This record gives sequence, C-alpha cells and structure tokens, in this order.
Amino acid sequence: MQVKHLLLIAILALTAACSSKEVVDENLSEVELYQQAQTDLDNHSYTSATAKLKALESRYPFGRYADQAQLELIYANYKNAEPEAAKSAAERFIRLHPQHPNVDYAYYLKGLTSFDQDVGLLARFLPLDMTKRDPGAARDSYNEFAQLTSRFPNSRYAPDAKQRMIYLRNLLASYEIHVADYYLTRQAYVAAANRGRYVVENFQETPSVGDGLAVMTEAYQRLHLDELAATSLETLKLNYPNHPSLVDGQFVPRVAEADNRSWLSKATLGLIESRPPLPPGETRANQDVMKQYQDAKDAIPSELKPKDSNGDAIEEEKHEAAGNNGDRSWFSYMTFGVFD
Repeated sequence: MQVKHLLLIAILALTAACSSKEVVDENLSEVELYQQAQTDLDNHSYTSATAKLKALESRYPFGRYADQAQLELIYANYKNAEPEAAKSAAERFIRLHPQHPNVDYAYYLKGLTSFDQDVGLLARFLPLDMTKRDPGAARDSYNEFAQLTSRFPNSRYAPDAKQRMIYLRNLLASYEIHVADYYLTRQAYVAAANRGRYVVENFQETPSVGDGLAVMTEAYQRLHLDELAATSLETLKLNYPNHPSLVDGQFVPRVAEADNRSWLSKATLGLIESRPPLPPGETRANQDVMKQYQDAKDAIPSELKPKDSNGDAIEEEKHEAAGNNGDRSWFSYMTFGVFD
C-alpha cells in the first residue's frame, strides 16, 4: 500500500509540474477574485487559489480584501507544500502589518510550516527516526513558536504552539544524544562529554537528560577523569535509578571500548602482533626515526667504524658510555652527532 501511495504522489507531482500556469481573467472584480479564491480553497485547489490571491493583491493593493488575501496566501502556500513561499509570505505580512489583529495567525503558520518541513514524502510513509535527521527546520519551528507564545500569550494558537514546542524540545535533545553517541564510537570523548553536558544544562525536563548524564559518565571514564565521572554517575543514580545504563546499580557503558589493534592481530586473535604496544610517552614517529638511525649505522663499513688502540672496533655500549649518548636527541641521531 505504501508503494502505491508513493507512485500516486509521484504521478500527481509530475502532472502538476507539467501543467501550464493558470491565467487569471483580468476582467474579474475584487469581490469576484476573492470569492473564486475562497471556492478554490474549499475545493483544495491550492495552486489555483494562490494564483487568484496573488492577482487580488497586485490588482487591488488597497482594497478591502488586500490584508485578508495576504493572510490566506500564507495558508494556500502552506497547504500546497511550498514552505519557502509560505514563510516568505508570513514574514512579509508580519513586516507590513505588525499591529494587525490577526498577525498571530501569521506567526503560527510560519512555525507550522517549519514544523512540517522535515516531514516529507518518505517520512510520511516510511518508519524514519526523526531524531536522527538534521534538526535545522525543527530548531526554526521551535524559535518561531516561541516568538508567538511570548508576544501573544493569550492567542488562541498559543496552546497548540506550546504543545508542539514540547515535542520539538524532546526531538532536539534526542538529536544531541545521537551526536554524542557518534562521538563516543569515534573516541572523541571530549566532544561527547560536551554534548552530554549541553543536554543536561539546556534540555531540563526532557527524557534525554538521563542519557546526557550517562554519556558524560562514559566519556569521563574513558578520559580517566575519575572525579567528574563519579559526580555524573551519582547524579544519574539519584535522578534516574532505572536508566538502561544502570544494571544492578552498576554503570554499563553503551559503547564498547575501541580495539586499536592491527587487522593482523585481530585476525589471529592476538597470536601475531604486528607491532608491540608503545611504552608511556613513546610515539610511532620516534620509533621510526630511531629505526632509520640504526639501519644507517649498521650499514657503515667496519673499516670506517671507530677503533681502540689495538685496532678493534669499539663496541656500541662503550662508545655510548663515553659520549653519554643516552641523552641525545632524535636530531642528533639523524645527523650522526655532527650538530651536537
């Protein structure tokens, strides 16, 4: 059934795209234009209604239906799935008529347009997780509804706007948690901790606050910041004792610790280690430089190596002890001590 719906929508969209632009009769009066536009709106002919409303506004800019035509043009564009045109018309009405008795309707439709902008054709018929999508339109919708509720707290559209703001706030908080989980999987623990803290501080009373505390605990544990991890864990236990990350009162990380072994070590279950683990403070780059130095030293012919009074080659340990080479820098090794 969903495939049939998608095919039907695609056919209708192609038909609408291929249809010619409607020409509005120039002899229609203001009243006739407005009445025909109302009939088109009632019949859900939003494209035709949009054309007539635009004609009414341009032909009779100071007529008695001009303001109402601008308001209904916002609605017609919104219902015709033209979000940018709807928001542009709403912003224009707000700019031209800031004291209009129905300006709250323009604010409401502007927020509603952004609210529905993410719900495209695929989201309507496929089970997509909206919390994992780009929250740009959701954030815009939240801000626009916030303007409506703050400027017109007694508007008849304010209660619906507040309910939608609760939904949008929960959605934005869930999105931040998804981003934090991604950072955890990428071992970007500082970024993950910052995202979790952002949720805890800015999205209070949302279901994602517990997830934010869990992310902070896990990230701080990976960073070996024991005090911060303990504080976050105690807050999580106190406020969300039934959180999924708590099993029998013990914290269980949601993301397994990353395995940084080579593919050869993983394939042989650790029997063959391609390179030994690094000691504290050591780097692969430093090891490579030391190896290059050793290879170059081994390639020196024996007759060019330093000799003692008996003509025998001086052992490496004696030579290094005499010159105290244990404290030499990598640059000294690369230049064979020329620039010491």
